[in-house]
Amino acid sequence: MKSHLSKSLKFSLSIAVITFVLAAIFSVISSSVLSGVVWIVGLFIVLLIVLIGVVFDMLGIAATAADEVPFHAMAAEKVSGSKQAIQIVRNADKFASFCNDVIGDISGIVSGTASAIVVLQVANGFGYSEGSTVQIVISVVLTSLVAALTVGGKAIGKYFAIHASTNIIFFAGKMIAFMEEKFKIKLISQR
Repeated sequence: MKSHLSKSLKFSLSIAVITFVLAAIFSVISSSVLSGVVWIVGLFIVLLIVLIGVVFDMLGIAATAADEVPFHAMAAEKVSGSKQAIQIVRNADKFASFCNDVIGDISGIVSGTASAIVVLQVANGFGYSEGSTVQIVISVVLTSLVAALTVGGKAIGKYFAIHASTNIIFFAGKMIAFMEEKFKIKLISQR
């Protein structure tokens, strides 16, 4: 029992450090990109960040819902991505934690920050001062829109993750296999 707790604590600490680093990177990149674009492009960037969160949430749920049996037949036929898909399913808790908690939550936080930047760009672009009623209305509308798209998108993503988990995880396995081959790095350990 103590060894499982120790492993869990070690994983939790490592995932917290990874989250800190990735959140800082994504925040710096999104803020610097958003500061140099017009508000309409900024809005599309915010929507892209929301989409990333939705997709990774779907991947995490699919990993927990998938069964590894179909991937064994594919692995026997040496289908690219099948071994990676098996590892995703075998490590569903860690994969889901990374996808849902790290990438998904970072996307939610960064999209909120990016929305605030876009609100300021819109208000300033139309000559409204900071704190004006118009800026507050724009802020409420954009924040509500981002929240609705995030929650609604994740709800739809969960439906697909549960009902098409094999296809989703196989696609993820193929993408990981492609990256491992292309960049000569191991993203998922083969046990």
